[in-house]
Amino acid sequence: MSADAGHAAHGPASHGHGDTEGGHGSVKSYATGFVLSVILTVIPFWLVMGNTLDNSLVTTLVVLVLGGVQMVVHIVYFLHMSTKSEGGWTFMALIFTITLVAIMLAGSVWVMYHMNRNMMPMSGHEMQTKMR
Repeated sequence: MSADAGHAAHGPASHGHGDTEGGHGSVKSYATGFVLSVILTVIPFWLVMGNTLDNSLVTTLVVLVLGGVQMVVHIVYFLHMSTKSEGGWTFMALIFTITLVAIMLAGSVWVMYHMNRNMMPMSGHEMQTKMR
């Protein structure tokens, strides 16, 4: 066996590191993911710190939507999850994760809304009305 034949048998393709594998990203994809992540972080920060939107509910919804978009950016550009990787099992895990995150976000907003509503101090007029 020649040295070239031995080297070819143990080349990058034989170890699962070939160009056909979709698990590794390029510098361009990482840079794109980074730029999108920075933009999707700066926009909510600007909305909240600048008090840009008058309605706090709209601001909350915009921040939640941009956070969801940022999670998708991380999943696609940094975790390299797609419907084609690992026979679709990573996509099933992604759907499960998105469902759990949606339940968690909705529950958190619901709890915070009710805590804010029920824990606010009463005004003098409300206290007198409840005492009667």
